[in-house]
Amino acid sequence: MEHVPAALAIGFGLITLLSVAIFYRAAHYSGRTLAVLLAWLGLQAGVALSGFYTVTNTLPPRPLALVAPPVLLMALLWGTARGQQYLNGLHLPTLTLLHVVRIPVELVLYGLYVHHAVPELMTFAGRNWDVLSGLSAPVVYYLAFKRKTLSSGWLLTWNFIALGLLVNIVATAMLAAPTLFQKLAFEQPNVAILYFPFNLLPAVVVPLVLLAHLAAIRRLWGARRGVAEAAQRRSNFSRPDLVR
Repeated sequence: MEHVPAALAIGFGLITLLSVAIFYRAAHYSGRTLAVLLAWLGLQAGVALSGFYTVTNTLPPRPLALVAPPVLLMALLWGTARGQQYLNGLHLPTLTLLHVVRIPVELVLYGLYVHHAVPELMTFAGRNWDVLSGLSAPVVYYLAFKRKTLSSGWLLTWNFIALGLLVNIVATAMLAAPTLFQKLAFEQPNVAILYFPFNLLPAVVVPLVLLAHLAAIRRLWGARRGVAEAAQRRSNFSRPDLVR
């Protein structure tokens, strides 16, 4: 995309590396995690630079290769004992801070809109309010983990709301992409994701943000269930008709 300034591409590349670095920290500097992320990043860079994604009239749509492997990996993590152990071990405060990257991502999306690479509806000037998640993330982090005045219930609620905002923009971006399934933004399709480094948004950044939400929700929901079950056991134990 010759009409997009190099500064936007460089900036987004740095955002991607920052997202990887923060998640690497959340994974307690796991070498395996870093190796997988860097290998996937390198693979997607090579595929995009080859022009593979710019062919948009195929079935299935080639951009599916951006998102399908991360989704399958997340399903594997969620559905296996080792995967669940990995998710439980992620550092919850760092996962919360990861969402700060959504602020510069939204700025880049607006820059891409100005240079006719994404539609307006994918920006905060349109129907994308995902920047609110990024702006609120440091506040939530401070109140929940530093001041410890934000309860786990409110932290869980924030994760659900921010996840909803993420799903909204992901669905919009998919329906605006120039594939055979395009339903939105025909006057200005979402062509940025067909080119490096912007293809790393759906391939790397969004999956990391999504995984951060899913891991946090799983942890917080499980903790609340554990507390509720413990309270129920104490209640049953205290009932005279249940005491033998």
